[in-house]
Amino acid sequence: EGDNGEAYWSPDGKQIIFQSKRDGRACDQIYIMQADGSDQHMVSNGLGACTCAYFTADMSHIVYASTFGVVDSCPPRPASQPGRYIWPQFPYELYSSKPDGSDLEKIRANPGYDAEPTVCFANNRVIFTSKIENDLELFSMNTDGSDVQRITNRLGYDGGAYYSPDGKEIVWRAWYPENAADSLRWVTNMRESLVEAVPLDIYVMNADGSNQRRLTHNGATNWAPSWYKDGQHIIFSSNMDDWNRAYNDFGHNFELYLIHKDGSALERLTYNDTFDSFPMFSQDGKKVAFASNRDATNPRATHIYVADWVE
Repeated sequence: EGDNGEAYWSPDGKQIIFQSKRDGRACDQIYIMQADGSDQHMVSNGLGACTCAYFTADMSHIVYASTFGVVDSCPPRPASQPGRYIWPQFPYELYSSKPDGSDLEKIRANPGYDAEPTVCFANNRVIFTSKIENDLELFSMNTDGSDVQRITNRLGYDGGAYYSPDGKEIVWRAWYPENAADSLRWVTNMRESLVEAVPLDIYVMNADGSNQRRLTHNGATNWAPSWYKDGQHIIFSSNMDDWNRAYNDFGHNFELYLIHKDGSALERLTYNDTFDSFPMFSQDGKKVAFASNRDATNPRATHIYVADWVE
């Protein structure tokens, strides 16, 4: 039902939290369902736009981003611009609630953009993306919003971060400008609360931000990384195999891939001519959830799939 995405497992593997645009709503809200797809129910308050929800380690709370504290209707989208693929930075703030939606509390209110939170099940630490000084950087904090620490400090897009299962490393997606013109365009877009499509690469670093290393070097959009249970392998989405000669650019067919954290042993996992992304392994490594518009009656409708993982 509806348009669905960003589905993430509970620590015990029995539930999945995800965002969905359904029931006539114009923007996403947060839902929880059982791992078999049953008992789908909304847990956000139905206001504003919501995204990027995650269970805490003890499953007592969920953390997600929403705009309802700034604007309780769907935020307006910018007019399209010829030759540019851009999307808005909605004024997201970070919230915590119990899994049934009660005890809703704002835990991070930084003017501009706070979103993309995930929680480390090893230490209950939240990592998220925040707009600061016309840039997007990674920060961490406790689930109550205390002890905020900055992790990255480099001009460009740092986002979509996940802690490794033991909490000692972080994987994330990033793009960094390579010249003055790219830097100026990035900062200009940030001032206008816009993000322009750029190539993204997968990076890994220590939890304190040290020892940053780049895993992909293909010029494509590599994103939505998360860890396998062994802490050695990373699953992610990429359009690296969809080169469009007519447009001299990569296309929109995103597939799932597995790579070792040292950048070796790249393996393609899906072979589907549409969109596959947002993969996440269950904690026991036996299942992988992902979003796809395969089998969709509406070509752009996205649904949640769960597959067995066979080593």
